[in-house]
Amino acid sequence: MRRAALLALVLLAGCTSPDGSTTAPATSIVIGAGSEPENLNPVLGYAPDGAAKIFDGLVARDASLALKPALAAELPKASADGLTWTAKLRKDVTFSDGTPVTAQDVVFTYKSVLDKKVNSTIATRFDALTDVVATDDSTVEFKLSYAYAPFAQQLALGIVPAAKLSGIDINSAPFNTAPVGSGPYTVAEWRKGDRMVLKANEKYWGGAPAVKTVTVVFVADDNARATRMAAGEFDGTVLPPKLAQTYRDRSGYKVVQNPSADYRGLGIPSELPLTSSPQVRRAINLGINRQAMIDAVLAGSGKPASTPISPHLKDWYDEGSAFPYDVAEAEKLLDEAGWRKGADGKRSKDGQPAKLPVLYPAPDVLRKELALATASDIAKLGIDAPVEATTFDTMLQRREEAASVWGGGDPYDPDTAAYTLLHSKYAGQDGYVNMTLYRNSTVDTALDTARRSLDPAARKKAYDEFQKAYSADPGWAFLVFLDHTYVIRDRWNGQETQVEPHDHGLVHAVWWNLERWTPKS
Repeated sequence: MRRAALLALVLLAGCTSPDGSTTAPATSIVIGAGSEPENLNPVLGYAPDGAAKIFDGLVARDASLALKPALAAELPKASADGLTWTAKLRKDVTFSDGTPVTAQDVVFTYKSVLDKKVNSTIATRFDALTDVVATDDSTVEFKLSYAYAPFAQQLALGIVPAAKLSGIDINSAPFNTAPVGSGPYTVAEWRKGDRMVLKANEKYWGGAPAVKTVTVVFVADDNARATRMAAGEFDGTVLPPKLAQTYRDRSGYKVVQNPSADYRGLGIPSELPLTSSPQVRRAINLGINRQAMIDAVLAGSGKPASTPISPHLKDWYDEGSAFPYDVAEAEKLLDEAGWRKGADGKRSKDGQPAKLPVLYPAPDVLRKELALATASDIAKLGIDAPVEATTFDTMLQRREEAASVWGGGDPYDPDTAAYTLLHSKYAGQDGYVNMTLYRNSTVDTALDTARRSLDPAARKKAYDEFQKAYSADPGWAFLVFLDHTYVIRDRWNGQETQVEPHDHGLVHAVWWNLERWTPKS
C-alpha cells in the first residue's frame, strides 16, 4: 500500500511543477467534472441543447448563442403558418463508424423521443411535434400541432444512427454507454463512477480536433475537486467561486468566470399548510437578502433571481417583477395570512407552528451555503427552517412537505426556462417538472400564449404578463443566477465566453468548443 502511494506521488511529481506547468502533452486534457451523465443517448435526454462532443444536432450555437447550421446545410425553415419546419442535411457527413448520416436517422431520433415506450426525459420539450418525415435522403419535415416559436432551438439535439438502435429496447441498449455519433469525439472508455475517456474523431466533418484525448474524471464533491485540482490531477475543473479565487494569481493557471442563466432557487411546496398561501410565499421572497448571498456565498459572481427568466434573456426579462429585500413588508404579509409571532418570536397559526424544512443535495457545497443563508433569512421572519443534507431523490419524494434548493435554467428561450417548471399541467408528474406542484391559471394562460405566438411583440406581452402574475403569486424563491467559475491550466488557445445553461459538465461550460482549442506554442 505504501509503495503504491509513493509511486503515485512520484508519477505526480513527474507530471506537474509548482508553477502549474506539466510535462504531459497539451494535445490531451484531464477535466474534473462535478456530475456524471446517466447515459450518452440523446434520445434519452443526453445533451439536448447541443455541445454534446460525441453527437451533432441539425443546428449548433456560436459564442453569442446564435443558431448556426451543423448537420443541416442551412438553418431549418418554418412554413408561413409555423406548422411545418424543413431541414436539409449536409452532404457526405458520416457517423464515426463511417456510415452516412441520412434523413432517416433524423426521423428515427425524433420519433424515438416521442415514443411512449422510450423513457426520454426530454419528451415534454416536443409537445407540439406530431410527426417527422423524410421526403428524401437529405430532407426532413417536422409537423407541429400548433405554431411553436422556439422550435428551432430544439433542433440542437444530437442525431443517432437508426441502424444501431432499430428494433431494440432503447432504454437498455448497449449504445447508451458506448455510442456512435457524428461529433468531434468518440467514447474510448467509460468507467462509471470514475471517468470517461474521449478520443478525437479524425474524420470529423468539421475538422479533426487538436486536443486528441479528453479524460473526464467524475467528482461530485466540490471540496474534493478543489483538492485534486491543487494536487495536479486535473487540467481544469468547475469550482464554487470562493474555492476558485485561490488560483486568481497563481502562475500557470487562470480563473474563468462565465455568465449563465443557471439559477439556484428554493422550491416552495404549494400544498404545505404554511406555504399554501400566496401571501406567505411572497413574504418568503421579500425576506431573502439575495445580494448578501451573492456577496458572501458567490464572492460577487452572480445576479439576483426572482423568476426563471434570466437577465441574459434581455428581450424577455422584466426587471419590474424582481423581489426587493423588504423585511417589514414580509412581516406584514405573514401577519395578514394569520401566521403571527408569539412571545418567543416564532410564528404559528391556530396552534400550528410555522415550519419549513430546507433540503439540499449533500455533496454540493454551494447549495449548502445557499440553503443555510436562505434558512437564516426565513428564520428571521419567525419561521422555523431546519436545513437538511440529502439526495435529489429524497428532495423529489418530500416535495409536498419540504422546500429544496434546486437548479435549472437556460439562456435560449423563456419557454424552455419556465414552461415545464411552472405550468400546472406538469404538477404531480414524475421527474424534474413543476416540483412545487404550483398552480396559477393566469400564469398558465400567459405561458401558453407565449409559446404559441409567432409574433415577437405578442410573446413579449405574454411573458410580461407571466412575470407579473408570478411575482404576485410565486411558487419558488428563486435566489441567484450563477456565474460559473472554472480553474484551468493556461496551456490552450481558443476559449470563448458563452452564456451557459444549467447543464455545464462536459457539455457546455468553458470547454463548450473544446474541439476548436489548440495547444499554446
